[in-house]
Amino acid sequence: MSTILINNNNMLTIRLSRVGKKNIPLYRVIISEKHKDLYGDCLEILGSYNPHTKELKINVEKTKYWISMGAGISNTVNNLLIEKKIIEGKKLKASKNRKSKKTPAPVSVASTTVVATPAPAKTEVAPIPAQAETMPASVAEPKTEQSAV
Repeated sequence: MSTILINNNNMLTIRLSRVGKKNIPLYRVIISEKHKDLYGDCLEILGSYNPHTKELKINVEKTKYWISMGAGISNTVNNLLIEKKIIEGKKLKASKNRKSKKTPAPVSVASTTVVATPAPAKTEVAPIPAQAETMPASVAEPKTEQSAV
């Protein structure tokens, strides 16, 4: 067996590669070079993961061997290995923050609406009764004329 030299910058990574049918994903746990295509060549298939049944089948000895050799682990695989108590540690954030661009806009609109609503309400309440006394007389006359016509 040939020896693979691994640099400190995690040239090899243990990660998931999607296989399966449309809308029925299954994943292989593979070890491959970090910057290579997930669907290309991999050094070794370590196991499989079914997200529907949450079933993880993995060769524990090979996985621990590659980790001891300095291979990196993707966040998702790290969380799966921690759940199965293969490795110890804290779970990492696995998904990318996709909603961050949409979240600030609604927050600023909501805060602007809340701030803008009380100020005009207080300002408009005081002038309305003063105008209301003069307005009904002028409004009442056209109504009677319109109803007569």
